[in-house]
Amino acid sequence: MICLVQAAGAFDVVQDLGRPGYAHLGVSQGGAADPGALIQGNRLVGNSLPAAGLEVTLKGPVLAFPEGAIVALTGADMGAARDSGLAAPRYQTLWLHPGEVLRLGAARSGCRAYVAFAGGIATEPVLQSRATFVAGAFGGLGGRPLRAGDRLPLGPPSFPPPNARLPLPAPENVARVIPGPQGAAFDDAALLHFYGGEFRISPLSSRSGLRLDGPRLVAPGGGEGPSQALLPGAVQVPPDGRPIVLGWDGPVTGGYPVIAGVISADLPLLAQLAPGSRISFRAVTLEEARHAWRARLAQWEAQLEWL
Repeated sequence: MICLVQAAGAFDVVQDLGRPGYAHLGVSQGGAADPGALIQGNRLVGNSLPAAGLEVTLKGPVLAFPEGAIVALTGADMGAARDSGLAAPRYQTLWLHPGEVLRLGAARSGCRAYVAFAGGIATEPVLQSRATFVAGAFGGLGGRPLRAGDRLPLGPPSFPPPNARLPLPAPENVARVIPGPQGAAFDDAALLHFYGGEFRISPLSSRSGLRLDGPRLVAPGGGEGPSQALLPGAVQVPPDGRPIVLGWDGPVTGGYPVIAGVISADLPLLAQLAPGSRISFRAVTLEEARHAWRARLAQWEAQLEWL
């Protein structure tokens, strides 16, 4: 079975849960920016959790299904429509007829939507993952975003879909953070601006990093320092004082001071912040971060168990 791309969206890439364990080769983990949304979509169509789906950013594609398909839409609301006239709600199992076309428009809320297909996207794995890594030009479909005329191969369905519906997620714009390795080196004014201020997501943001517009922070050492290991969610402060939250495809090392790190439980929140969205940061302890991650996993597991 295949999915035909009649028209591409703003940035459509094949993603799964990423390729951990290759940072020593300079390869970021990558994968879905909002893994919970992809996991939910996969379960709604009967897939195992690692199955690859389509991550759509800001504006979606037009997809045709010559043989029909079973799909689910999760994440951002992109006003999806079916040319059959039937509804295409999010967080619900959808049966598409042979020859049917699914159209995703501009994001009405959120930033990234996910299209899960029964059987998953069956492109060739690279380093044990089908995730697209654009900077390295590998994974997904030729290591690039989709283009009109592309043909996405779909695997055979593995489990019967549950014909279910999940509740819609509530939007959030407060990210919890723990102090970064250089957090104590920032002066009181910088810390007050960071933890007490509000920022907006810059249009220059990408999967490599979310650039923030708002209070300027004075970084220690003029924003330069020795290179150090980095993880997604690290909040770097470069010389211009505009923080950058490291993204899912960001570098694995860097020399800008890191004032804080967004906790793992709140990384999916970042995935749904479109340019212009507001975000603020709240400090938590390491134990609170661990508790939040356990709570996030429990939430996902409860939904998967229900399905």
